[in-house]
Amino acid sequence: MSIRHASESDLARIVEIYNAAIPSRRSTADTEPVTPDARHDWFRQHRAHRRPLWVWEEAGHVAAWVSFEDFYGRPAYRHTAELSIYVAPEYQRRRLGAKLLGEALKQAPELGIKSLVGYVFSHNEASIRLLQSIGFEEWGRLPDIAEMDGNEYSLSIMGKRL
Repeated sequence: MSIRHASESDLARIVEIYNAAIPSRRSTADTEPVTPDARHDWFRQHRAHRRPLWVWEEAGHVAAWVSFEDFYGRPAYRHTAELSIYVAPEYQRRRLGAKLLGEALKQAPELGIKSLVGYVFSHNEASIRLLQSIGFEEWGRLPDIAEMDGNEYSLSIMGKRL
């Protein structure tokens, strides 16, 4: 078990893990699978010293990933980052999300981050409970903002000041 910076050779697996979350309608607003080619620019925006993308490996296989991304893309928000965590289905319920989140919290100050935010569908109770268990609070809610498969979903903005 180890955490490391993602390499470009991990991109296909990162996308595979992400795509596995799409059918649940709990973790992403994408409704169709994405391709590694479509995610190249996103991948290249991550910088180890500022906005890293880490993978969690078990027995040489990428089991999960966490990304730090700029919040809102304006200079005044440079000390705030958005976190995204995805765990491969076969590795879920092993607390990998909690381990990645713990590592993100530990490393955030070294990255110049003072606040972390996460956008979580309000019906994704497991993710909200996980975030709340380590001090994230709901900083906002956008009611029925997403529509998938004829259903409307609210989005919770979860945040933590470090």
